[in-house]
Amino acid sequence: MKKDFDLLSLGEILLRLSPPNNERIVRGETFQKQVGGAELNVVSGVSLLGLRTGIISKLPDNALGTYAKNRVRFCGVSDDYLVYDEDPDARLGIYYYENGAYPRKPSVVYDRRHASFCKITVEDLPEDMFASTRCFHTSGITLALSENTRENAVEMIKKFKENGAIISFDVNFRGNLWTGEEAKECIEKILPYVDIFFCSEETAKLTFLKEGDLHSVMKSFTQEYPISIVASTQRVVHSPKVHTFGSVIYNAKEDKFYEEEPYHNIEVVDRIGSGDAYISGALYGLLAHDFDCQRALEYGNATSAVKNTIPGDLPSCGLNEIDRIIKNHKNTGIQSEMDR
Repeated sequence: MKKDFDLLSLGEILLRLSPPNNERIVRGETFQKQVGGAELNVVSGVSLLGLRTGIISKLPDNALGTYAKNRVRFCGVSDDYLVYDEDPDARLGIYYYENGAYPRKPSVVYDRRHASFCKITVEDLPEDMFASTRCFHTSGITLALSENTRENAVEMIKKFKENGAIISFDVNFRGNLWTGEEAKECIEKILPYVDIFFCSEETAKLTFLKEGDLHSVMKSFTQEYPISIVASTQRVVHSPKVHTFGSVIYNAKEDKFYEEEPYHNIEVVDRIGSGDAYISGALYGLLAHDFDCQRALEYGNATSAVKNTIPGDLPSCGLNEIDRIIKNHKNTGIQSEMDR
């Protein structure tokens, strides 16, 4: 049966305020206003590549909520499952992001407590939503925000699973939201429902206390839980402005690892959202190409690499551009210096 959506995602939509260029929060006079959020970044990327996506979230019923909704629509993401908070204290979570330049690292200041998203409940949403999508995605950030978001996210995971959706989950551990011990205890309860699992080697070892090399760590998740696919990104930070990025994908059914040459010496303009962009590319590859892990790897690496070169949280590359980037990445011969 055809579903209305290829991908739905549950997550907080945030207002991002950034000093321009390399200015500092402590001394600059202006902020640039943008919208972001891990799950919104993922569905935006998948939408730009050509699949139908939607975001499940709660926004304040005011001008900031309208601004956020308009940005959701701009990326081609459905706002069918946005709900609105009419309380007088309704608010949109904020974060402030400051660019880094070696040896100064990028930094983030959060102001997101008691945001409207933290009030979201399953009862806010129509029951037929749970049968409307091929795949449902959320992350550890949503689980960590509050007891309420945690309980409702877990309930949604179970309901989507009952209705035949593929469950995708990104650990996306944030030490300022919860401890590794809390994350481990909570996430291990939902892993029996997860089909596609995104977890870095560092998080696997520090949060889940895994030991061994990356391949054995990734494989162990599929041996302990009915997870079909595990993906792990590999980023080398040479400086705030120069990164190398690649990944490894493990397909449990095939018992096969997928890897390719990483993208070397990426010129980083803004790294925020590049991990989410990876997930968008990997999910696009899996959903659009019958779970072809090689395509997932190529799209994931390319979308993440290019997102590093774009300001703001949200991606802005369509399928044709990403396909060209993948083709150029594989080409070892002479390349044109301009797309024209």
